[in-house]
Amino acid sequence: MTLIVDAHADIAYNMLKYERDYTRSAAETRRLEAGTQTVMDNQDSLLGWDDYQRGQVAVIFSTLFTLPHRFRKSETEKQVYKNFDEAHRLYREQLLTYHRMTDTIPDKFRLIASRSDLNLILDNWASPASQQTGHPVGMVVLMEGAEGIRHPSELDEWHDLGVRLIGPAWVGTRYCGGWKEPGPLTDDGRELLAAMADYNFTLDLSHMDERAAIEALDRYRGPIVATHANCAVLMPNSNSNRHLSDRIIEGVIERDGAVGVVPFNSYLKVGWVSDKNPRSEVPLDVVVNHIDHICQLAGDSLHAGIGSDFDGGFGLQSVPPEIDTVADLQNLVSLLKARGYSETDVENILSGNWLARLKRNLP
Repeated sequence: MTLIVDAHADIAYNMLKYERDYTRSAAETRRLEAGTQTVMDNQDSLLGWDDYQRGQVAVIFSTLFTLPHRFRKSETEKQVYKNFDEAHRLYREQLLTYHRMTDTIPDKFRLIASRSDLNLILDNWASPASQQTGHPVGMVVLMEGAEGIRHPSELDEWHDLGVRLIGPAWVGTRYCGGWKEPGPLTDDGRELLAAMADYNFTLDLSHMDERAAIEALDRYRGPIVATHANCAVLMPNSNSNRHLSDRIIEGVIERDGAVGVVPFNSYLKVGWVSDKNPRSEVPLDVVVNHIDHICQLAGDSLHAGIGSDFDGGFGLQSVPPEIDTVADLQNLVSLLKARGYSETDVENILSGNWLARLKRNLP
């Protein structure tokens, strides 16, 4: 098996909102949560340390994410903010959760804030001596939606605490238009991008509205990626700005970035709904269609990756039938090879492309 880098996982959000314990296996979490409101809200978990080990998922981009109050489902919902101060507090709480987690169980999870941190993780996964005890999963911190940044002057603190990627939008923010709430970059957004470049934060275009993303591609001086987004051309008539147009994908490629494909059925087949459609309608090979489209636009295998978004508002009920947990992302290997992708191509897509950018962009 080849190593996997998963460029999007809402770990802290699930820990604090649903009290999920990712030192458990996904199977154990499902057993404990059976029949609970958590499964009603977020479906059955796809993530757990044992599953990362089985699937050789060595590195994950662990998000900071909170929900704007206007998108809450109930008055008692946790991890919801009404203003920028509340967003800042919740994002910081999640970041400190990662620090506590990696301080107390470094044999299972470790933060990656530098190239040396990354190399230690990769050396551990390559070491035969650690095969019996398992490997620590490296966590690169990604801020999804930037309203926890009250002013660009706070970027110094976020960087010191280990944040390495920032996506300005989830839905629309004061920085730019986003998913479901379109719009361009704002003056605040332009100021944020200028300040981010001073620290070489990686800009994540996922969730940004196209107008904002196009300007960001022209304006931002630092590295650019899309950690978890699929191809709009393969989702005709979706009426959603959540998917990337070829113009944006080509812009990421031109900036030598990468795009992480999401194995979420609703982002793979227009109109698919978990309580109305069987999982079998969306085989894993559809994920390969999106990976292949990015590779065809690039003319090589150097710009596509995986950004699963697992446990990010969906779970087992909403992924292709070949996936039971994150470990089954390894099933992509045979599907990619069946399309003519070489061993090197497959390694690029499953881990190499994200690792190359981390090695280049981390301090």
